[in-house]
Amino acid sequence: MNSGRFTLWIMWLIASFFYAYQYVIRVLPSIMISDIMSKFDIDAALFGQFSGIYYIGYALTHIPIGILLDRIGAKKTLPIFICLTILGVAPLVWSNFWIYPVIGRFLVGVGASSAILGVFKITRMAFAEKRFPIMLSWSVTIGLTGAIYGGGPLNYLKSLWGFENVVYALMILGCILAIFTYFLIPEQKQEPVNKSVWLDIKNVLGHKKVMAVCLLAGCMVGPLEGFADVWGSTFLHTVYGMEETLASSLPSIIFLGMACGAPFLSWIASRLNNYLVVILACGLFMGLAFVLLLQTNLPATWLSILFFIVGILSSYQILAIYEVSTYVAPRVAGLTNAMANMIIMTFGYVFHSLIGETIDMFSNRQGYLPLDSSQALIYGIWIIPAGLFLGTLGLALIMLLKTPTPDKKFI
Repeated sequence: MNSGRFTLWIMWLIASFFYAYQYVIRVLPSIMISDIMSKFDIDAALFGQFSGIYYIGYALTHIPIGILLDRIGAKKTLPIFICLTILGVAPLVWSNFWIYPVIGRFLVGVGASSAILGVFKITRMAFAEKRFPIMLSWSVTIGLTGAIYGGGPLNYLKSLWGFENVVYALMILGCILAIFTYFLIPEQKQEPVNKSVWLDIKNVLGHKKVMAVCLLAGCMVGPLEGFADVWGSTFLHTVYGMEETLASSLPSIIFLGMACGAPFLSWIASRLNNYLVVILACGLFMGLAFVLLLQTNLPATWLSILFFIVGILSSYQILAIYEVSTYVAPRVAGLTNAMANMIIMTFGYVFHSLIGETIDMFSNRQGYLPLDSSQALIYGIWIIPAGLFLGTLGLALIMLLKTPTPDKKFI
């Protein structure tokens, strides 16, 4: 491998490791829900808003960060946003005023946005277009190891060190990552921002089929961004009566399934040469899985299998992001990837907020106390299969109507 190729692989690995780090920070509230609610004296609705604000920061900064990556390169951009991620988690231990963790959660979302966009950009630089879906899948696989270690292992460390010391350790790890990123990623040639970029953004947003697939794919993110991210551990502990360590570990199996399934599902879709069919099937079977979860009381072994399958099916997001890029000209495929990811991830805020509000609505408790209502949690989690079936129905209509892809020469 020549030195130039080796450098591209190093860049790809660093971007993937940053993606893994932000996943640890992203799922942190799932194992610290009681600590956070107790320290800041908040209820489920406010906690849902706190968890979901991540996705607002994530979505709003996609386009500015994309421009920064083009203008000044990953060498300077990524370390800055790693530092923002570190700053975002600091209020959990440095402040007693609720507004600061909320602002911090927004900054964590901003930092995470740069992680996935860095992966998009560097993957397209390092590999041929036809290899983009599979290499993106491998980046996701690396990234999801962060989510896996953000469950049971992090909960174990919390029991040993206390939640504040775990946060400090993650901040130190982030500082080390920022230093490595700056010194190992080389300078890149700056790309001028063409004035037509704003016209490209407008045209992508106006592409009806791109928007339809993105919005419907967004309806299907509940298993990953609603359940595995935050509410899964509390649900299993409260509704299924599991002890805390097991309850915090099991949702991580969803991330493990996605890590293993992302390359496999991409291969299946490419072999079938029909990404929409695979995405639709994923949504349908995830919906049925959550109905089973809510209507029965499965043992831990069966839950592990169920969550692993749900994780594999959650890889549909990669397929959706690639699918919409095929509706547009190659010149704006990268922009379309970024905007698709932005729209889909915004639904994380919707799911966290709706679940939190529903739990609060049906809870019988008084005041800002830890969650104790099983039925309220069940009602809240029903939001997830509802979204899955809605997204599946919409995709089925697109396929049945054989919606044509508009002429893409203009973009």
